[in-house]
Amino acid sequence: MTWVARLLLGTLLVAAVVLGGTMFRVWQTARVDGDRAVDAVVVLGAAQYDGEPSPILAARLKHAAALYEQGLAPRIVTVGGSRAGDEYTEAEASTRYLVRQGVPAGAITTVAEGSDTLGSLKAVAAQAERDGWESALVVSDPWHSLRARTMARDSGLEAWTSPTRSGPVVQTRETQARYILRETAALLYYRLTHASAETGDTGLG
Repeated sequence: MTWVARLLLGTLLVAAVVLGGTMFRVWQTARVDGDRAVDAVVVLGAAQYDGEPSPILAARLKHAAALYEQGLAPRIVTVGGSRAGDEYTEAEASTRYLVRQGVPAGAITTVAEGSDTLGSLKAVAAQAERDGWESALVVSDPWHSLRARTMARDSGLEAWTSPTRSGPVVQTRETQARYILRETAALLYYRLTHASAETGDTGLG
């Protein structure tokens, strides 16, 4: 075997190990609830329609409300900006929904910024610094948990994740496999570039 062939083989083996290891960690983190007492529950945004959360966002909000009711945090932070033509931001739609679910308005902090996960978490970290809190449970879809936690910690938050266990993203094995693959690629992209990968309107960007 020539040195070129050995180099190529070695590169492929390293790539396979990195890819497989990252995929396993995405899957593993998705299965773990990091529930604990924190300063805030942070709900990552997703699509909303005229102030009504999409099914993906509604599943996250229901989970966040349950964590608040358990007494794990004194506040819920909603986050997410808007698209051109939207009357409401994702954060505003989320806040309205939580109030209808019985969460006191005074216990909700609305951070109407961010068009992707990284931008949203940086905005939350800035709000946390202004308000004087540090620790958070980040609520998103299971397969998004590892990348969300990584970005939250890189943004300066002491963060754990509490994945949703319901909603469109976790309905079928085919959907789960697709999201695991997509999140694996997005996490590797983030580690290489420290930027978000565009992943559509699910709030996983």
